[in-house]
Amino acid sequence: MTNPNIPKTRQIKLCVSGAAETSHCGPRAYEVAKELGREIARQGAALNTGATTGFPLWAAIGAHEAGGQSIGFSPAASEREHTEAYRLPIDYMDLLVYTGFGYSGRDLILTHSSDGILFGCGRIGTIHEFTTAFEDNKPIGILQGEWTMDETLKTILERSNRSYNKVVFDTNPHDLVAKVMELVKKDQIENKMTYSARPTEEDGVVHG
Repeated sequence: MTNPNIPKTRQIKLCVSGAAETSHCGPRAYEVAKELGREIARQGAALNTGATTGFPLWAAIGAHEAGGQSIGFSPAASEREHTEAYRLPIDYMDLLVYTGFGYSGRDLILTHSSDGILFGCGRIGTIHEFTTAFEDNKPIGILQGEWTMDETLKTILERSNRSYNKVVFDTNPHDLVAKVMELVKKDQIENKMTYSARPTEEDGVVHG
């Protein structure tokens, strides 16, 4: 029986964003992506991906190998559209959410549904997910590797004319996940304090 006096904690969900087509990612990208997925599972988080091929799928394989949970957000409206029209996989995902909003709409739901976003080797879709997550003020981790996406995202940040104190870089998957987990937990504490400070009906404020 669950003790009602012990507060429930929600599992942190970390998204891995990266290229579906990976010919430009370098020979080590497969193992690095899998290790990123493993670390997400080892550090107690669930993995969110865009339910696609390439780098996100490799991360899902790693999370599966480490006994983690993987959730895929599909651009399709059904499993049939997902597999036949978009030609996307269903393997290594414990749950598939069929958004029905195409790739750009899927990206919005994917980032909204994640507590933090990790970026690996990518293309234009990865940049779209990055800017969406950045606008949402999400904790962001950028994995540095053989690819050029980390430098591209760094340039976007430097030219954004905005502060970016929730963005961290690292070459090591374990350290990057740990840094983002720390940012997410800090966010959760700050959000909890913000909501607890809001007036309630008990304070004489009637809602609705």
